[in-house]
Amino acid sequence: MQTQAATGPQDSIRSLLSDIESFCRSYDMAETTFGRQAVNDGKLCQRLRTGKGITINTVHKIHDFIRKKSALSHPLSLTPNVSLVAPSRDKSNGAPHEPASSQKDISAKKASPQTRPFRFYDNRQKYLGFVNTCDEKWKVAERAAHELSHVQPVPPALRIFDAGVGDGSVLSYLLRATHQKFPTIPFFVVGKEISLEDVRLCLDNLPDRFAEHPASVICITNLFYSEAPWLMPGNMAAAAALNWHEISLQGDSAQEYGEQLKAIDDILVDGWEVKVSEKTGNPRYVRPSVLVIFREDNRFLLDSVIPRRGQVSGDYDLILAAQPWRARMSAQFKAEKVLAPLVRSLGPGGRLLAVQSAGNDPGMELVNIVWPDENPFEVNRHDLLKALKDKLGRAGSNYNFNAGSDNKSIMKYEMKTLPNEIADSIGTSTLFAAWNASTYVAQIEDDRLQPAVASGAYLEATEKVLQKHNGIWFNDETFVVSRRRNSIAHGNSHSPSTASPLYAGK
Repeated sequence: MQTQAATGPQDSIRSLLSDIESFCRSYDMAETTFGRQAVNDGKLCQRLRTGKGITINTVHKIHDFIRKKSALSHPLSLTPNVSLVAPSRDKSNGAPHEPASSQKDISAKKASPQTRPFRFYDNRQKYLGFVNTCDEKWKVAERAAHELSHVQPVPPALRIFDAGVGDGSVLSYLLRATHQKFPTIPFFVVGKEISLEDVRLCLDNLPDRFAEHPASVICITNLFYSEAPWLMPGNMAAAAALNWHEISLQGDSAQEYGEQLKAIDDILVDGWEVKVSEKTGNPRYVRPSVLVIFREDNRFLLDSVIPRRGQVSGDYDLILAAQPWRARMSAQFKAEKVLAPLVRSLGPGGRLLAVQSAGNDPGMELVNIVWPDENPFEVNRHDLLKALKDKLGRAGSNYNFNAGSDNKSIMKYEMKTLPNEIADSIGTSTLFAAWNASTYVAQIEDDRLQPAVASGAYLEATEKVLQKHNGIWFNDETFVVSRRRNSIAHGNSHSPSTASPLYAGK
């Protein structure tokens, strides 16, 4: 029987994860593949980051695997950490950092993590802490549902695109609201998501949707923003390797659908493997993948709705783009890489609702106590719309751009607390949750967080802000881009042969 590793410093778990991350980047290997090959556990890194324990024998197996693999090219002087414990649930493993002992031995062709841009999305534990203590997703879903009053679908289906499904909670709410308004119309829904863990959570939310609205086709894909609306990669080689799966659900109950969706985990693990771009730090798909899910007993009815490879025209009635970018990216980057492709995939009368953090709230007040000059939200909705108009050029005349007044655009959401939690003495868990939410929204890198946490000053600052405002909340801003009903979108004829970026030059 394996013995649990003895209690020791938190840095030991982080050092082990750093060794694994360093190895995976150096050998272009997905963490799930590493886990399966090293210890027969594809969820190894995920378990470590979410607070699971680890045994000494497992640690030895990990380091033995790294030594044996790296001995084929460059020996790595990695020393096993013998004092390992499961990381505390209020501390997280975020920005990957290179172990000093191995840094010099890795091929010079590989970028060091100090040069790799930090992605706050990578910190799974901070993300889960945020979404489970704040009601942003609920507020975004409510706001998106309001757009349904402007939607006028045309046969054969109402078409929705979610530009970042996440755990599927927003999409599930939106589909419930859509069913209430359009109970007899077939739905064609596409959701973009590159995170394997989020795809799994999203699938957990779908069985009830198929039970309530049988005439639904829901597609999940890991393609880029310039590709996902058309379910087709943007170059010939990737298109030829497209990993396309049809999942036809049998039966007539949500329980049956849920069991069948759980059974496709091998497809997900294979299709949602990612690699990290050394240039940008962004995760990129290893193989382009599309899941097409529908009820088998509705196949006949949905024949004209079920997508065929290379024949998806876009023409969306509603597109939701909630937090699809890093705040510090330029307006030009966001317009070119995200907004312009999505806008071009709108059908006549279609509407795109965008949501992004706006600051000027108690969360940002807390961040500025620790980092007075911090301002991650320099690109506001007006800057984005101006950059989008410039990017669209003459085609911009086919669209309406509605920034809205602050009263209509700014959307407030809160961290939920019990009525008696904000008092003279605030519990540590509440302080940690507020601090985590504030630094997550402001996208503060982990290497900057560590000194603030080590000093303990953040607890006093958090308590001060919570007591001042009797809680903590955050502001998002929204804007809408709609396509005119009598327009012909420039560069997109919405026919199967030209709608895909493969043929339209993305």
